[in-house]
Amino acid sequence: MQRTRRSAGRRVVLLTWRDSTHPEGGGSEKFVERVAEHLAARGDDVTICCAAYPDAPRDERRRGVYLRRRGGRLTVYLHGLAYLLGPTGRRADVVVDVQNGIPFFSTFARRRGVVVLVHHVHREQWQIIYPGLVGRVGWWIESRLAPRLYRGRPYITVSNASRSDLIQLGVAPADIEVVHNGIDVPHPDRLGTPASAPTICVLGRLVPHKQAEHALDVAAALRTSVPDLRVEFVGDGWWREHIEQRVAELGLADRVTLHGHLSDDDRDTVLDRSWLLLVPSVKEGWGINIMEAATRGVPALAYASAGGVTEAIVDGETGWIVDDLDGLQKRAEELLLDPTLRRWMGRNARARAARFTWDSTGEQFQDVLDRRLVD
Repeated sequence: MQRTRRSAGRRVVLLTWRDSTHPEGGGSEKFVERVAEHLAARGDDVTICCAAYPDAPRDERRRGVYLRRRGGRLTVYLHGLAYLLGPTGRRADVVVDVQNGIPFFSTFARRRGVVVLVHHVHREQWQIIYPGLVGRVGWWIESRLAPRLYRGRPYITVSNASRSDLIQLGVAPADIEVVHNGIDVPHPDRLGTPASAPTICVLGRLVPHKQAEHALDVAAALRTSVPDLRVEFVGDGWWREHIEQRVAELGLADRVTLHGHLSDDDRDTVLDRSWLLLVPSVKEGWGINIMEAATRGVPALAYASAGGVTEAIVDGETGWIVDDLDGLQKRAEELLLDPTLRRWMGRNARARAARFTWDSTGEQFQDVLDRRLVD
């Protein structure tokens, strides 16, 4: 039978592909770490097992959470499973298996205390990143094998869109809980002012499924109607060379800045001077970049097919949800040329973002652990 158990004092292990300081870290990693910090602050002994990367310490304690970095893109899964089978891992009361396409197969190491965290389903991304056989095998693991291995385990996801996708894979609706991402909302006195020239921001990793090059297509299409338009990219990744080539092909070198990875403060400076945010991603569980922009009063545009973004953006109030690249171009042009509408949406976005706090996220996550786990 299931019964509520107080979380304080438990040993909690979170198995995740990478941490937020990893060069490929992003919003999902931030979610994991903020939840881990919340649990640690409440008295839990919390460990995050994640991948190593150059110059990163193998072992680190940060904000009360122990980070253990071992392995690479794929071998991190073997290291995570080995940790669970070792003497320290076996003493864990709770294991949060973060399924970023591939799970850590934690059910092979233990029968109880496993929670699955899924930000979004990767149906489209598999063939974009791994065309051919590798992508088909990856999708089979995510869509067929994982739901069987974790049947009956509690699932946590970050949007109702991702919940629906999991149900389509065969996960029982009763097993899935939604815990939205939180956000840090700055005091109004710490907000900067928009740039004098129209500025679009693209915030996130430079990888194929983020489709950052769509912002370049928008800039090229608006060359006449918005002649002084600028595009600023914040984030880095292995797709950067392709973006640079596309900038050259479109003749946009004088309009585009590729900042690479920035500190939070520098990122916020770019957001403050931006007029709008474009999120042309194939799929997102939620869209923490949308909420980061919202806290600075910046409306966002994203594709309806991307899933969770349709909950991060209130269509027509805090930004626009569009169907395709043509719609992205038209709505971007409308917002860039209508300051009254843009400012109204920005105010709405900022007011709504204030409702999504990390404290609330941590409390909801802890509540799921308390209600769902079986002693």
